[in-house]
Amino acid sequence: MNKEKKSFLRSPGAVSVMSSVVAILIGLVIGFILLLAFNPSHALDGLRRLLTTGFSSPAMLAKTFYQAAPLMMTGLSVGFAFKTGLFNIGASGQYVVGTFCALMCGILFQWPWWACIIAAAVGGAVWGLFPGLFKALFNVNEVITSIMFNWIGLFLVNLLCSNTPALLANFYGDINADRTAKLVDAAAQAIIPTAGLNEVMGSRYMNISIIITVVFALVMWVVLQKTTFGYELKACGSNKNASIYAGISAKRNIVLSMVIAGALSGIGGSIYYLSGNSQFVMEKVLPAMGFNGIPVALLANSHPIGTIFSALFISYIRVGGDALQPNFAMETVDIIIAAIIYLAAFALLMRTLISKALAGKKKHAAAAAAADSVPVITAEPYTAEAAGQDVQAAAEETAVETADTPPDVQPPEPIQQNEEVDET
Repeated sequence: MNKEKKSFLRSPGAVSVMSSVVAILIGLVIGFILLLAFNPSHALDGLRRLLTTGFSSPAMLAKTFYQAAPLMMTGLSVGFAFKTGLFNIGASGQYVVGTFCALMCGILFQWPWWACIIAAAVGGAVWGLFPGLFKALFNVNEVITSIMFNWIGLFLVNLLCSNTPALLANFYGDINADRTAKLVDAAAQAIIPTAGLNEVMGSRYMNISIIITVVFALVMWVVLQKTTFGYELKACGSNKNASIYAGISAKRNIVLSMVIAGALSGIGGSIYYLSGNSQFVMEKVLPAMGFNGIPVALLANSHPIGTIFSALFISYIRVGGDALQPNFAMETVDIIIAAIIYLAAFALLMRTLISKALAGKKKHAAAAAAADSVPVITAEPYTAEAAGQDVQAAAEETAVETADTPPDVQPPEPIQQNEEVDET
C-alpha cells in the first residue's frame, strides 16, 4: 500500500497538481501581504472576501462561469500550442478577430449563434495561420509574428468596425459610436441561449457557454491523447528532428497547430460577446483575456482537463477581487489579482522542483536498500605460508596429471616449487 502511494505521488499527474497547489498558495500569501501593506485593518476581511465571494451566492457563481468560459478557450489555445512546442502569444489578436467575425455575422447577416461561433473559429484560425506559415516555411519565431499580428488584428478590426455603421451602437439609437450594438437590439437570434440556467442561477450572466467550453476541452483532450494526429503533434513538439526522421511532416503539423490554436481563441471571443452582456469597444489596447490564457495554460501544465479548473480558479479570484471595494482601490485589486495570477504561472517551475525533490528521495531510498541487501565480504591477508601451500597443491596436481598421461605423449615438465616466497 505504501509503495502504491509513493508511486502515485511520483506520477506526472500528481506532481503537476501539487505544483499548481503550491504556486496558488504562494500567490495567495503574497496577495495577503499586499492587503496588509495597503490597508492592514481590512486585510483579513479582504482575504475572506477574495476567497469566498465566488461561492457566496448563485449569482456570483454564475458570474464566475461567465468569465471562466472565454478564459478556458484562450487557455486551451495557448496550451495546445505549448503541447506542440509552440508559444502562441497571439491569442489576443485571434480573440479580437474571432469577435469581429462573430459580431459581423450576427448583426449584419443575422446568422444564428452557432453559425456565428463557427465564423469566429474560422476568423481566429486564419489569424493563427500566418504565424504558423512563417514558422514552418521561413523558420521565423512564432512569438515575433504573433505579437505583430496582435496589433495588426486589433487596428484592422477597429478600422472595419468604424467604417461599418450598421455594426455600431449609434446606428440603433444609442449615443455611443465607439462600440458595437447591443445584441438585444440588433441581433437577438445571435445571443447564446440560456436553457433556463439564468433563472436557476438568478443571473443574466448564466448561459450554456460554460458547457460549450468544457466540451471543447474534452475534445482537445481526446485529440491530443487518443488520436494519431495528436501523437504526431506532440512528437513534433518534443523532438522535431526525431519526428521528421520518423516520417512525420513537421511543417504541416506546425501550421495545423497554430490554426487550431487560433480557432480556439476566436471561439473564446465569440462566446464572451455573444452572451449579450458585453459590447466590443474600439480601443487601442489589446484585450487582457488573450494574455490571461497564458497563466491558465501554465497553471494547468497545458493539460486540457486541467485548463477547466485553472480557468475557473482565475475567474473565481477575479470575482472575489471585485468584492474588495470600497476598502481597497480598484488599482489595488488589479495588483493583487495580477500577483496571484502570474505567480500561479510559476507552476511549471514548482513542478520541476517537486520532481527533483521526489527523484532525489527515490534515489536515496534505492541506494540505502541496495546497501542493506549486499552482503559484507571480508578478505584475509595473503601470507607467505598461504602462498607456499598454493604452490605445493599445484605441484601435486601436476604430478597426478603426468601419471595419467599415455606413453606416447610427452608429459609436461613438473612445476618447480620456489624455495623462497616473497612475503610481499
